[in-house]
Amino acid sequence: MTTALITHPDCLGHETPPGHPEQVARLERILTALEDRDLVRVSAPLVAEDDLLRVHPRRHVEAVRAAAPISGIAQLDPDTWMSSGTLAAAHRAAGGAVRAVDLVLSGEVRNAFVAVRPPGHHAERETAMGFCLFGNVAVAAKHALVHHGLARVAVVDFDVHHGNGTQDLLEDEPRALFVSSHQFPLWPGTGTADETGPHDTILNLPLAPGTGGAEFRRAYEEKVFPRVQAFKPDLILVSAGFDAHRDDPLAELMLDTGDFAWVTERLCDLADTLSGGRLVSCLEGGYNLHALAESVAAHVDVLIARGAA
Repeated sequence: MTTALITHPDCLGHETPPGHPEQVARLERILTALEDRDLVRVSAPLVAEDDLLRVHPRRHVEAVRAAAPISGIAQLDPDTWMSSGTLAAAHRAAGGAVRAVDLVLSGEVRNAFVAVRPPGHHAERETAMGFCLFGNVAVAAKHALVHHGLARVAVVDFDVHHGNGTQDLLEDEPRALFVSSHQFPLWPGTGTADETGPHDTILNLPLAPGTGGAEFRRAYEEKVFPRVQAFKPDLILVSAGFDAHRDDPLAELMLDTGDFAWVTERLCDLADTLSGGRLVSCLEGGYNLHALAESVAAHVDVLIARGAA
């Protein structure tokens, strides 16, 4: 068994204003960090319309398309921008997550990392926000449930910001567990522990500013891993944001590269126990370029080692 890397040059065509943290250089640095790794390299396809429409109403999809500029850049909200290349990038980002699910569930690879942008976990049903246009991981989760007929999937999001979009897109789906650890208080201001969803399939772990690796690991051991274990998913999806790193400029958690490797190992342990090792990880945040590249490399090195086992 092996590990797949799903990406596409179109994801470098999503341009943001100078100084914007979600910049082309993020993906460039990641791909450079991974260029010598032993990975099955797969081109991210454009997402199928049916997959998008499982989580977003048609009016949202059409609104995003209508907002795409022919040239220059267009602003959707204070944080979220589109350039002439953004629409293709967003379709590749969601399509790459779906392709990863197909590869893992078909047994072609054991696990996969989806290196795409724009990210997705802030995109709500009808709202593009927080650098995100479509809910990439939610699209992949629904594809796994509907197209592949899985009984249950779990999404674990360790980005420093609450995955409000993924929560919004999946909270009505009793077959999907969504777990988010995140700094609180912090934008977008959601993700309190009492947000559990109509089917009790939402678990939020708000972490105070300054929380370090020991507290992070304890929260996962005591709350996240037992909850995922009890849910018994057929597939684990990861929203892999690396902006909880101590060097990230957008937040105040104090994780280091070793913490990301640790949580990846433990999620792979769960996947081995519950889902035959099947795990798909999708890039979300991470805005210090050095910390991002180093942390992604550590994350993917774990996936490679586990994929070869």
